[in-house]
Amino acid sequence: MDVSSYKPKGRIEHKHLLNLLDYSTADIYEILHLASALKNSFYKGKKHELLKGKTLAMIFAKSSTRTRVSFEMGINQLGGKALFLSSNDIQLGRGETIHDTACVLSRYGIDGVMIRTFKQSDVEELAACGDFAVINGLTDDFHPCQALADIFTVYETYGHLNGVKLAYFGDGNNMAHSLMLAGAKTGMNVCICSPKGFQPDPEITAAAQKFGNVTVTDSVEEAASGADALYTDVFFSMGQAKDPEKEKTLMPYQVNSDVLALANKDAVFMHCLPAHRGEEVTEDVIDSTHSIIFQQAENRLHVQKAVMCLLMGKRK
Repeated sequence: MDVSSYKPKGRIEHKHLLNLLDYSTADIYEILHLASALKNSFYKGKKHELLKGKTLAMIFAKSSTRTRVSFEMGINQLGGKALFLSSNDIQLGRGETIHDTACVLSRYGIDGVMIRTFKQSDVEELAACGDFAVINGLTDDFHPCQALADIFTVYETYGHLNGVKLAYFGDGNNMAHSLMLAGAKTGMNVCICSPKGFQPDPEITAAAQKFGNVTVTDSVEEAASGADALYTDVFFSMGQAKDPEKEKTLMPYQVNSDVLALANKDAVFMHCLPAHRGEEVTEDVIDSTHSIIFQQAENRLHVQKAVMCLLMGKRK
């Protein structure tokens, strides 16, 4: 069954979005269908205050543009309120335990917490200790919201997900991990193209391969050949120092016109942003008619609204 033929039920069996390992295909389809409906309402100017009176706390240990703006605008459009909590301003950044922070936020009646931080274990502990929905806004291991927005963008582009080949180039980081899981569970063919030493975590790769068609290669030609979507991310994730040796190793995996020529004629280019033009992607590709990077960025808003509704809304 493809997402286009899925009949939504209006609910998922989860309290949190920590990663996509425990999300079923139906759960993901549910999010995509609701995102489509919310996007349609947004463009028609219809009010859709499905979370009226709800409060989302947003904890940022890493800075952000798209995550901050899309979640804050999203909860506002849903009729709720956002609380921005920088790690520089709250006690969590000064040594207070996650357990204590979670207990305090629970007593204040917070309905959901979006957290963007370094360690995946911090997100999981927050979910275990708090009495609210937890949404992973990015960790060093996973970026589920971005991956969901990405496959939603692919669905909008091609009208289906089954059989679509997405080729990812560069560092086998949190984006590679989440794309493997999201793509495998929705029938896509995901190929991660990274040099030896920078390939994704073998355990996460093995887990994704249990769900669907996922390959890892160091051959750019193999990955790009027949691809419907070419995807890349920065060589150095937030918090990583620029390493000349790593950059030298990853430069052959840059998405440029030669790589684009290997893909299908109508292939699209994708990037989670921010982009370092001239590093992981060339100007002529990122600014070409193949590029759908700003559609991706917009879809963070609609997909995250769907996630918040399904996790923070009334249970049916």
